[in-house]
Amino acid sequence: MNLILAGVNHRTAPVEVRERMNIQESRLAAALADLVRREGILEGLILSTCNRVEVIANMEESIEPEAVVRRFLADYHHCNLTPYEKHLYWYRQEQVIEHLFRVASSLDSMIVGEPQILGQVKQAFVVAQQVGALKSDLHEIMNQALAVGRRVRRETEVGSAAVSVSYAAVELARKIFGSLDGKVVFLLGAGEMSELAARHLSSSGATSIFVSNRTYERALELAEEFHGQAIRFDQIFQHLHHADIVISSTGAPHFLIRREQAERILMARRNHPIFFIDIAVPRDIDPKVNDLDNAFVYDIDDLAQVVEANKKQREREAAWAEEIVRQEVQKMMHRLASREMAPTIVALEQRLNRIRENETERFRNRLSGLTPEQREAVDGLTQAILNKILHGPISELKRAAGHPDRGNLAQTIRKIFGVSE
Repeated sequence: MNLILAGVNHRTAPVEVRERMNIQESRLAAALADLVRREGILEGLILSTCNRVEVIANMEESIEPEAVVRRFLADYHHCNLTPYEKHLYWYRQEQVIEHLFRVASSLDSMIVGEPQILGQVKQAFVVAQQVGALKSDLHEIMNQALAVGRRVRRETEVGSAAVSVSYAAVELARKIFGSLDGKVVFLLGAGEMSELAARHLSSSGATSIFVSNRTYERALELAEEFHGQAIRFDQIFQHLHHADIVISSTGAPHFLIRREQAERILMARRNHPIFFIDIAVPRDIDPKVNDLDNAFVYDIDDLAQVVEANKKQREREAAWAEEIVRQEVQKMMHRLASREMAPTIVALEQRLNRIRENETERFRNRLSGLTPEQREAVDGLTQAILNKILHGPISELKRAAGHPDRGNLAQTIRKIFGVSE
């Protein structure tokens, strides 16, 4: 096994470098086929997302892998790789396995615990299988990386707590309403944060979206994106009572919605709950609205507190997830090393068994007077002696699996017992 990984990600490279190194999904299979056709490459996989591009290869022992991977990247992107070297990171052997397990577990993501990366790793695995790029060790490693990612999801809460203001708003809305299916959202203002919150709400089941902005053209543009309806700013109070969730971010110098206006909205809603997400500074929603039954107001500070608490929770969960990864890396290394030792163990058994059979054959004439039962006893005796001789070296070989010096031990035992490579 001669593993190498080269990559750039959100921590090592700005977006323009990641864009330059990106390998489009539609071209991924062709790029991977080109990679594994190169001299010395036994297996390969490419993971390319908006936040990372990573090339992983398992190569012949005699090959210097960095040069081959550098040439592939330079050829594929038709560029001189030198300006990008400072952004590249390189991993070898066990480091590759640990990194892949952490990536699949979302411990290396921009937002720790985000769920998309596991699906992206799985898709990269599927493409690699389809082009026949995975055959042995790397196939087993990637299969286990997916299993580790699923175990981290199953045994920790690393992805359960929102760590962005926009997503924290969705989490709070879900707690209030139970389910967001069919809920109506009203955007007051069309800024980036309110747009992100609306996007999260929409993906969580909210269906109808109203958009109002002081610039009506911007309201029309955003409403079209969410298949919603644009409302002129001076007509908002004719429509607000339809909304279950109001996201407000207008930059107005005063409250847009005061307590008395909220009372009229609730009356029109027949006291069905309404959720105000006020992410404007200065605030758009009068805090006194929160005193009304069935009105829930959260401002930017409330959401920031939720995010901070959730970050601490994710950090605690991430510590346990890291321990899971550490355990799984150790198990993976031991499994791979045991497989490396298997040829030596088999060759050793075959070598000594041939000696036993040859010596038994050499003494056949002297044993001709033995009864079948006696010959069987002699055969059993020699086999038992052989097993006792093999027990020590085989036990040491198995024990050494995963130890950095295992290659020297295997070579020494081969030499002592006259076992050829």
